Amino acid sequence: MDKNIGKKLDGRYEITELIGEGGMADVYKAVDIVDNKIIAVKILKKEFAESEEFLRRFRNESKAIAVLSHPNIVKIYDVGFSEKIQFIVMEYIDGITLKEYMENERVLSWKDAVHFVTQILRALQHAHERGIVHRDIKPQNIMMFTDGTIKVMDFGIAKFAREEGKTATDQAIGTVHYISPEQARGDITDAKSDLYSVGVMLYEMLTGQKPFDTDNPVSIAVMHMHNIAELPRRINPDIPTPLEEIIVHAMEKNPDDRYQTAIEMMRDIDRFKADPDVKFGYITRSQETDAATRYFAAVNDTPEETYNNEKDQGEIDTYNHNDIYEDTYDEDYTDFDEEERPAKKSLFVPILSAVTVVVIMVAVFFIATLVKGVFSGDGQKNSSEFAMPNLVGMDYNQAHEAYPNLDIQFEATEWSELEKDKIFAQNIPEGDGVKKGEVVKVKVSLGSKTVKVPNVKNYHYTTAGDLLRAQGLEVEFQYQSNDEVDEELVIDTEPSALEEVQPGSTILVYVSKGSEIEEIEMLDFVGQNIKDAKVQCGVWGLTVKTKKQDSGEEEGTILKQSIEEGEKIPADSTIIFTVSTGKEPEGDVEMKFYFPSSATGRFTITAYQNGVAIYESFTLSADYSKENLITVRGKGKDATITMVLTNLSNNLTCELGRYSMNFEEGTFSIIDEDIDRAFQTVDGLYVEPTDAPPVQQPTDAPQDQTDAPVANDDSSGEGEE
Repeated sequence: MDKNIGKKLDGRYEITELIGEGGMADVYKAVDIVDNKIIAVKILKKEFAESEEFLRRFRNESKAIAVLSHPNIVKIYDVGFSEKIQFIVMEYIDGITLKEYMENERVLSWKDAVHFVTQILRALQHAHERGIVHRDIKPQNIMMFTDGTIKVMDFGIAKFAREEGKTATDQAIGTVHYISPEQARGDITDAKSDLYSVGVMLYEMLTGQKPFDTDNPVSIAVMHMHNIAELPRRINPDIPTPLEEIIVHAMEKNPDDRYQTAIEMMRDIDRFKADPDVKFGYITRSQETDAATRYFAAVNDTPEETYNNEKDQGEIDTYNHNDIYEDTYDEDYTDFDEEERPAKKSLFVPILSAVTVVVIMVAVFFIATLVKGVFSGDGQKNSSEFAMPNLVGMDYNQAHEAYPNLDIQFEATEWSELEKDKIFAQNIPEGDGVKKGEVVKVKVSLGSKTVKVPNVKNYHYTTAGDLLRAQGLEVEFQYQSNDEVDEELVIDTEPSALEEVQPGSTILVYVSKGSEIEEIEMLDFVGQNIKDAKVQCGVWGLTVKTKKQDSGEEEGTILKQSIEEGEKIPADSTIIFTVSTGKEPEGDVEMKFYFPSSATGRFTITAYQNGVAIYESFTLSADYSKENLITVRGKGKDATITMVLTNLSNNLTCELGRYSMNFEEGTFSIIDEDIDRAFQTVDGLYVEPTDAPPVQQPTDAPQDQTDAPVANDDSSGEGEE
């Protein structure tokens, strides 16, 4: 029995069972007896606890995860470092790894793959923004709940990217099937290395196979550095072309050619989801270098048997790029016996010949085109053309001096945001071809139009507000106690009267509230417009703060107030109003569906609101789990949602039920539901085969049994011949 089971760490975390073993730590299921919840505890193995290097890495893990707080990252609750034991207390995930799910499904639908990858990218972006690079992204390090939620874990070899000039170790660390080329070389890695690994995972999800795979992990690492993977659509033609482009771009060998941030990759995924026919143009560049790169890999690839590799065949924990070739060749590699090593026919001559032919053909084409242009007069015709410059923002007189070859003329003068005499529009767009002396018409600014602030001193604040708004100005009232100016009359404005300001400027109007009010009794403002409430509260001298909340009520309607009706408060108090945005509330509703015990196959559940699909689950395997959590996101406080079951094996569909959902509060109620009938309708129930032998039908039955002679019914079995 494991000696850690039964221990109580820090008098709080009681270990119950071993649930995972890693290279340098074991993971246990435990109970937090203080908070009464299940947690996971990662304990550093004893043989590594005495190693300063491993201790540093283990502490780095806790340090890295501690600054992360994201729904798609496993939470860390506590850490403990003592002379006897080092551990990390983490969120317990009751699910399976993404690797297990991928092995079960083999090839994922593009919708499921995008659903998972988007969550992984969100988690990585959160980490990258905090200077943390995971460096070991792989399906084994990603947990999945039954509702399809993803949690990235095991930042065990994460490093702080801002530690300039340093890698986590001087060697490449990670799993070779998903390792980036720069990591395989032992170079410094950054966020782009994680994005390469995500590209490899997306490749595997959609094709059912890894881009590079052999029995030798070192060979796989070399392939990542030099080889070009087969295009995903050649393996699975059902992959959408834009998604193939995203994979190719994420898996570029040169980090500078790759996605630079997780946000960039998510942005392309969103563009693809919005327009499945979008073209990114990433594969064109890859195809141009494909042949040369494949040739480079072919002539430089060392046979696998020359590697002296004793590591695990699935992963390579640490290796140096220079060690790849260690002991492969003797130092004086020119002294080998030619008879012992058969000569390899060089491809240099035929390839060089082909390149030479291509160069000659291009040169001939260029010269022919040039000669044709000269004789046809095209060269002379276009020689005077040049690209139209951008004149916007230039002074009109400066533009004349800068471009004497153009005939720049006034088209109009108008008020604009630019300074006086600045060009703010031109009739020929920048970059278009223009000739010497061509007329270009421009619009020149008269400067910013201004208005004078009216003098509204001693006006009633409502009248003052109307006068200011009539001049195109915004108004904000501020109330002050004043013994000299009557209540509700204007004391002054800011900017002051007769000052010139731009239209749309906000004028602060100081309004007298008379003598100081000691105490006021609060009114009920719920249901009123916030503007009216601000005026009344301003008269009292209250400070008003607002916070917005999505609601079906008209925009600006007060939903809640922090001070209840009838409550007496000092005049200098602050009141907070919750104000409607006018938008239907949006939120998530979690539903748990229990599939029939005899359900079998792969299904999806789609939610419809007013006939429009607002949610589609990822693939649900009834053979894996009968309990499935569905999270529907939508709008409304009383929305009727119809849930439809689809059997992916035959595409049959049937309504599961109708539900009333409150997306603002995250609750729902059943209107009608019949799950068993839905599974039966889509042929989603397992039918036990019958073992009874088939009934044999008589072949020569008499035509009319009633007319048969009684004498022929002989008990001895003998009958009439």
